[in-house]
Amino acid sequence: MLITGKIAIIDDEEMVTKTLKTLLKIEGFSNVDTFNNPNLALEGIRNNSYDLIISDFIMPDMNGIEFLSKAKEIQPDTTQILLTGYADKENAIRAINEVGIFKYIEKPWNNSDIIINIKNGIERTRLKAQLKNKIDELEIANRKLEEYSKTLEKKVEDRTKSLNILNIKLNTIIENLADGLVVFNANNVILQANSTAKKLFCEAENSIIGKNFFELIINEKNQKITKNDKILRDFSIIDYNQNKKIPVEISLANIDVDSENLCVALVRDITFQKENERLRDDFIATLTHDLRTPLLASINALDFALNGELGAINGELNELLSVMKKSSEDMLGLVNALLEVYRYESGKLFLSKTHFCLNELIEECTKKLEPLLKEDNLGFEIFAPEYVLIEPVSGMIHTENAMTADSAAEILINADKNELRRVITNLLGNAVKHSKKDGKIQIKTAYDLSKKALRVDIIDFGEGLNKEDIEKLFKRFSQGTSKKRSASTGLGLYLSRQIIEAHGGKIFADGKPGEGCTFSFILNNSVIENQAVL
Repeated sequence: MLITGKIAIIDDEEMVTKTLKTLLKIEGFSNVDTFNNPNLALEGIRNNSYDLIISDFIMPDMNGIEFLSKAKEIQPDTTQILLTGYADKENAIRAINEVGIFKYIEKPWNNSDIIINIKNGIERTRLKAQLKNKIDELEIANRKLEEYSKTLEKKVEDRTKSLNILNIKLNTIIENLADGLVVFNANNVILQANSTAKKLFCEAENSIIGKNFFELIINEKNQKITKNDKILRDFSIIDYNQNKKIPVEISLANIDVDSENLCVALVRDITFQKENERLRDDFIATLTHDLRTPLLASINALDFALNGELGAINGELNELLSVMKKSSEDMLGLVNALLEVYRYESGKLFLSKTHFCLNELIEECTKKLEPLLKEDNLGFEIFAPEYVLIEPVSGMIHTENAMTADSAAEILINADKNELRRVITNLLGNAVKHSKKDGKIQIKTAYDLSKKALRVDIIDFGEGLNKEDIEKLFKRFSQGTSKKRSASTGLGLYLSRQIIEAHGGKIFADGKPGEGCTFSFILNNSVIENQAVL
């Protein structure tokens, strides 16, 4: 690649400048200025930018070293070459040291050698210019970096200050929460707790740190706690100072911090709410109990009137009194249901377990409800018991080893017969109410002698239920479904749940819209193994 540039040649002998210019033109260097007077050359250097300056050493007005020194002041980055005679070597070396010229070339010169040095000199000037540009760019970048660093430091300082303020506010909020806040890891080891939590757990400063969270709370109903649980109810904490239990409700939230799975628990003291619930339930119990006497008196009085013991009554009056009696009986049923719910929730009702035949109890309940079947032409279908494997928690049936007992088989169980009658009657009545005309209601039983477990399924083929409605069915005062499946008080299924859970069992429902519904309950440790007739 041919390297060309602008060259200035200074020599007091015109023959030398012409010869050099001709040589350079032959080699492709067309932009060459020649000067035979150093002062004129300096003027030209002031007005033009050169890539290379070639100067003779011996000149009349000033020597080459003086000239090149002044030229360097004008164009400090231009490469310089000094032409000397053999006797001027020492001066040339002095010029290299003092002025910083690139090369000195002895006269007479070798054409090839001088061309090579000229090319190298031009390349040197350009490389110095590029280097200077890079240095300038680096200086600009460095200044910008310094400015950015100062700005960044200010931003970091302001942000750190804001974070510190936010952290102080957050810590203040956490410390002054009305609820106890506890953070524990995947092994349930407590890592952090606010002051409310420490007071709630009746522990000294930081003493709950490092302890197992679930060893500090009492699981009143031995519930199985899973990772997906969000709210834990029916838990309490022991207040050792006052020797009493503190009922609590716990909200859980799983979070990931630096690849570590943590859980944040909000522990709320619900003593006040529990006391309010107790007062409310006591009020309802007292009110309903006091209502029973006048209701019974009204029903008995209406019975006397309807039986003619108070004199003859005409048809319209008879109809009116019958409606009044039915309304009073419904009211009495509601009052009794409220009382039963209260007794179960307050723990004041105890089960009276006896040994009895489940088959006979189911038949007794179906016969009691037979008058309700005629209007819609319904029928009960009772299946023979199945001897299967039943999972005690979920109630799931495994039928791979199932054996169907003959129609005469009996399932003898140990339970509260009156309370279980109430559950079966409630479930059957619910199925009757929501079955389609000319349909049937199936009753299936299964038992597992190895676990002494029992399962009863009551299946209707009515309008069915969706998932959202199923979740609400067994709650207190639930009105059935969003489609008004039931217009009852909402206590029947809730009371059934209380009875089954009091037996240590589980009640649940399953179904789809338009495909009917199945209500099931399981009782564990209820089948009397030695008396089961197969």
